[in-house]
Order: sequence, then C-alpha cells, then structure tokens
Amino acid sequence: MRNWLVLLCPCVLGAALHLWLRLRSPPPARASGAGPADQLALFPQWKSRHYDVVVGVLSARHNHELRNVIRSTWLKHLIQHPALSQRVLVKFIIGAHGCEVPVEDREDPYSCKLLNITNPVLNQEIEAFSLSEDTSSGLSEDRVVSEALFIARFSPPSCGVQVNKLWYKPVEQFILPESFEGTIVWESQDLHGLVSRNLHKVAVNDGGGVFRIITIEKGTLPHEFMEGVEGVAGGFIYTIQEGDALLHNLHSRPRRLIDHQSNLREEDALLKEESSTYDDIVFVDVVDTYRNVPAKLLNFYRWTVETTSFDLLLKTDDDCYIDLEAVFNRIAQKNLNGPNFWWGNFRLNWAVDRTGKWQELEYPSPAYPAFACGSGYVISRDIVDWLASNSGRLKTYQGEDVSMGIWMAAIGPKRYQDSLWLCEKTCETGMLSSPQYSPQELTELWELKELCGDPCQCEAR
Repeated sequence: MRNWLVLLCPCVLGAALHLWLRLRSPPPARASGAGPADQLALFPQWKSRHYDVVVGVLSARHNHELRNVIRSTWLKHLIQHPALSQRVLVKFIIGAHGCEVPVEDREDPYSCKLLNITNPVLNQEIEAFSLSEDTSSGLSEDRVVSEALFIARFSPPSCGVQVNKLWYKPVEQFILPESFEGTIVWESQDLHGLVSRNLHKVAVNDGGGVFRIITIEKGTLPHEFMEGVEGVAGGFIYTIQEGDALLHNLHSRPRRLIDHQSNLREEDALLKEESSTYDDIVFVDVVDTYRNVPAKLLNFYRWTVETTSFDLLLKTDDDCYIDLEAVFNRIAQKNLNGPNFWWGNFRLNWAVDRTGKWQELEYPSPAYPAFACGSGYVISRDIVDWLASNSGRLKTYQGEDVSMGIWMAAIGPKRYQDSLWLCEKTCETGMLSSPQYSPQELTELWELKELCGDPCQCEAR
C-alpha cells in the first residue's frame, strides 16, 4: 500500500476504487497445491463483514445436486430473509483434490489407498502365517480358535492335523466377499496354555496382496502373552477364488486409471465453474475422501478464523435439512452468547467400531468421549480459534464427529444438550436439523415447510 501512495493521484483513486469493489464482492476462497506459496491461495487476503453465525456445510466433490438443492431451499430462503441475510455466512467445504485412485482399485471406498494386489497366488492352498524354524509350539488342555463365521476346537484328544508346526482342523467352506472385514479370536480356558508368537517374527502370506492383517487394540490378550508387541496364537489356510476375474481386473487397471484421470479433470472444471457462479465454496487443501473429512473440517476452521469475523459456527452436512430461523430462535431462548460452549445432540459412551465404514484403529479406548451428531451443532468463536491454532497438531480419527469429541475432551467445553438436532433420519416438529436425505427428499421437506410452516405436519402432504 505504501508503494501505491507515491503514484500519481489518478492511480491512487484507481487503487482505492479497486479495493472498494473487492470489499463489496469478495472473491471465492480456493485452495491449490500444498507448497508454502500455494498456501496463500487457501486464505484470500480479504475481510468480510461481521457475521453472527458462519455455517460450514461439509460436501463431497461430486455432490453437485445436493448443493443445488440447498441453494434453492434453505439457503435461498436465508438470502431473501430481511433480517437473517446479513447475519449469516454459508460456505460449502470441499476438498481441493480428488482421489487419484479409481474406486475399484482402492482398499475400501472410504479412503484413497491403492489395493496393492501384485501377484496373486492362484490354484493352491495358502497358509496365512509361517512360523520361523526356532519357534516352538504347545497345546493346552482346552484351546478354542474362533472366527466370526466358524469355530474350531482343539484339545489333546482331538488335535487335528499338524502342518508346519501349526495344528489345523477342517471347517465349513465359506467364500468371503470382496472387501470383507473380520476378526480372528483365539481363546483358552488355560491362560498359560495359549502360546502366542510375536507377530513381527511371523511371516504373513497375503497371497500376493489379497488380504492384510491389522492388529486390534492393546489388551485384548493378557499382557504376558503379548510380550509388549502384537502377537498371534494360531493360523488358517485359505485359497483365492475366481482367479481369472482377479487377473482381468489387474490387467485393466491402466485403462481405468486413464479414464479416472480424465473424469477428475472434468470434475475440477465443473467445480471451478460452480465456485465462480455461486461464490459459496471453500476449497481446502485435502484429498476429498470420507477418511479425510476431519482434516477438511480443521482446514475450514482455520479458514474462518483467518478470513471472517463471527460469533458462532454451525457445522452441518450437505444431505441435512436445516432450519436456520429455528436455530436463531433457540439461540435467543438459550442465551447462547458466552465463551467455550458446544450446542448439539450428544452421543455418550458410543462404542468404537474396529471394522466397516466407521473402523477405528487409532483410538485405544472401547468407547468415544461425548460427541455431537454430525447433522448439526454450534460452537463458540473461542473454540474455533483453539481448533484453528492447533489444526496442525490435532490427530484425526475415522469420522469428523468422533474426532470433534476427542478434541473437545482436551478443553472441556460447556455442553448444551438439545435433541432437536436429530441424529437419525426422522421428522419432528421444531427440529433444527435432520440427516441423510436425498436431493428429492430435501426438496419435498422444504416445500412442506414453506407451505405449512412445518415439514412434518402438513395437511397438504
């Protein structure tokens, strides 16, 4: 700015006019690249007006239809509202990068990890674990090897067949589907008879990458068996089915990758056009997958702190019904204007899943700290400041809702429980939010809301 002041007066006038226009029409917030220079693009150097509430809507890159439904329903109502339009800023939170691995070639649909099948072992039985030559084995009086689908029992009178130092018994043949996840459990009434082996000293035969072993939480086996490291107490034999189809899938990977890269370029172009048209998207420097949603949220918190002035932040998802007028009415009723508060519908003592979409392998406890349902919650500005300032150090877990609960356990905010932030897909009079709707369902709910004032009780239904 000092350099501009030494120019001729017309230039100064032009610079001032340009700055005024930028303040009137802020540019869209975008993110690109991960380098230091590119980070400047993440947070545009402009300051908007002060807002009572900033609304962050988590959205996947491909959810164009859901975003457009929001723009034509509750967001349109907000923009046209004489009182609320100047008090609320709404932004969709989208990862700046699409996953470069085609969905068919990922370990699971929730991450961006390549399913690393290299040279599958076909037409033969495969021992899952191989013990080293110096490994001894023992057999207790009553040992049980159990798996989620079948059980094998071992005892001295019925030992089974020994193959390479492990004892096996035949079980019912069962073909596990693609992406199957299960837990293997070894049990024994004789705690000293269940001989375990250090997993790091056991060769895992993954059949060329068709399966992987993940150790479960510490403490599942008695400490004396674990020797401070992961351990195994048995094994199993398996075969790979439909080998021809698997080989065909591997050989077609290069073609799928080319097509996928083309689709990503088209998606980038559509998102760029969408952002330019509506100016309501914040692109955060994250690969847009379900597992990265907590990182998306932290990046958005940082964006809000560095680019806007506000009192409260409301987080929701793009498949949720939201009634912002009801939210403001509740804020006034509850007098929610103090520091360090968290307003939502909280799940307590929620069990940690070790498999499936909500698989959690990093959090050791069997239950999560209290966390708010993801359909909607409100936090005070000072909490957003804390999250933003610590965003580079906070560990992310499998979901943004449970991650938020773990992060908040560190600072102990004042929790305001409110069941009108619905956790499940139901309709209740006076609800603040409700999740998991299709674009058509969201449109129908809002039409009933405008027609009768209540999407749940409307004679026109």
